[in-house]
Amino acid sequence: MFRQRLGLLLVVLSLVLFALPAAAGQSGEDADFVPVTDAMLEDPAPGDWLMWRRTQNGWGYSPLDQVNRDNVGDLQLVWTRALAEGAQEGTPLAYGGVLFMPNPRDHVQAIDAVTGDLRWEYRRDIPEDVPEIMGGLTDNNRNVAIYGNLIIDTSNDDYVYALDAESGELAWETQIFDYQVHPARHSSGPIVGGGRIYSGRSCRPRAGPVSCVIVAHDAATGEELWRTGLVPAPGEPGDETWGGVPYEERMHVGSWMVPSYDPELDLVYVGTSVTSPAPKFMLGGVDNRHLYHNSTLALDGETGEIRWYYQHLQDPWDLDHPYERILVDTVVAPDPDAVAWINPRLRPGEVRRVMTGIPGKTGVVYTLDRETGEFLWATPTIAQNVITDIDGATGAVTENSELVFTDLGQEVLSCPSWGGGKNWPAGAYSPLTNTMYFPMQNTCARVLSTMEGGLAIYRLAARFQLAPGTDDLGSVWAIDAATGENTWLHEQRASTYALAATGGGLVFGGDGNGRFRAFDQESGEVLWEINLGSPVTGFPITYAVDGRQYVVASTGSRRSGLTPELQPSGGNNLFVFALP
Repeated sequence: MFRQRLGLLLVVLSLVLFALPAAAGQSGEDADFVPVTDAMLEDPAPGDWLMWRRTQNGWGYSPLDQVNRDNVGDLQLVWTRALAEGAQEGTPLAYGGVLFMPNPRDHVQAIDAVTGDLRWEYRRDIPEDVPEIMGGLTDNNRNVAIYGNLIIDTSNDDYVYALDAESGELAWETQIFDYQVHPARHSSGPIVGGGRIYSGRSCRPRAGPVSCVIVAHDAATGEELWRTGLVPAPGEPGDETWGGVPYEERMHVGSWMVPSYDPELDLVYVGTSVTSPAPKFMLGGVDNRHLYHNSTLALDGETGEIRWYYQHLQDPWDLDHPYERILVDTVVAPDPDAVAWINPRLRPGEVRRVMTGIPGKTGVVYTLDRETGEFLWATPTIAQNVITDIDGATGAVTENSELVFTDLGQEVLSCPSWGGGKNWPAGAYSPLTNTMYFPMQNTCARVLSTMEGGLAIYRLAARFQLAPGTDDLGSVWAIDAATGENTWLHEQRASTYALAATGGGLVFGGDGNGRFRAFDQESGEVLWEINLGSPVTGFPITYAVDGRQYVVASTGSRRSGLTPELQPSGGNNLFVFALP
């Protein structure tokens, strides 16, 4: 009898336990969490968004086509969720029915991708003196990475760290710098390729060359594998380009946006920023190139060795070039009627492996051979007056000598301004059209070389204005990756933010007045629009769960002084849409 009662008790107990809901942050799917591999990162499932621009080639493109040109007008909000306070410029990752969302101030959340319910959150314990030491820009957290069962990020206290993707618990952390000795801002997170974490950073606030580095870590353990300096030290190639400036005074060649990666070539593509100070008469002389500022660097993924570089600009105006590098295999056939500077050695119709896009604030499109760095073609978009010529045979850039500072107190009209042109909001590429789409701003500035006021670290001050001849601040440009032709142009009063392209023939993107839109990839026609109330400062993505496609936008609090009549609110929110 005792055994029968015990058996019955065990059966009842097992039924009760089976019927209980899963513990917070867990589900049946979680129990079968599939680790993310290098192969998955190189060729993600259509419904996943596994890194900043979804793929290592920087496209910002999803093949999902359930939402398309014919039905996008039926999109409806399915859920929304408030995000943490601060400068919200995040990109969610989508995997296994979960969104992994970087919030401002080293705050990461895992959110159910279907319902919007919180699975877990991690708030990094940042020392109280970090914001003061860093001197600002410690809110930003533009992206995280995923590898194995880890969510990986870089932090404001100068660590790279990993969280367990199922629980949010800290798995490991590795110090990159002692932030009190060599502080370096991390406004963007890393990318993973070949089993390695690649991360860049701003050299600010102290700007010394020690903190101007690209660093690689083992993606499973966090062990540092290599670090490569962006400022040549004495005896290194490029040392001679600094005009004898002592190494410790070579300042601020940062890499504060996210690299791209080619797994076949095992090359990491990184863009760099202006020097500090920016006017070169203060830094060894205006005739020096000051490598590797405002350049594209191709680094060996295994060793960190600089395999090639291309310098886009000798820059006294703070026109950084750290933005997304788009990697495409394409016919290279620049149209002489559309493209300003062309390599005369190009053979018509040849297919090349290229690195292309708008890497800097000037708005100039550059296309380089991504294996060798050979210049192929370049052409301007928005109004610019800082580059007068590019030698097609060598790729050498000639700056406008009338705008180059030679003394304190000089003022010049720089187009674009140091706000861009192009800035951190990323463009996208669609293989359906072989076209790149870029959010741009029509700005100029009266820039003063000064030791007082303005941006002290650059020795510049500025008064901003719209570019001559326009009342529209924002624009979206469609550029054919093969020919360089501008296939369509959307212009508007409000500033424009990051874009994403889809297999449904759409380009999604938001603006500074809270509008989130779907453009037709081929014509630029606005097919759908909604007012989200606040500037759409986050990077849009799309993903699928159980056969249903979702589209994500996120908002923040940025406003432009060039459009004072536009008064959006300033809420940090995540919005998710789907068809009925």
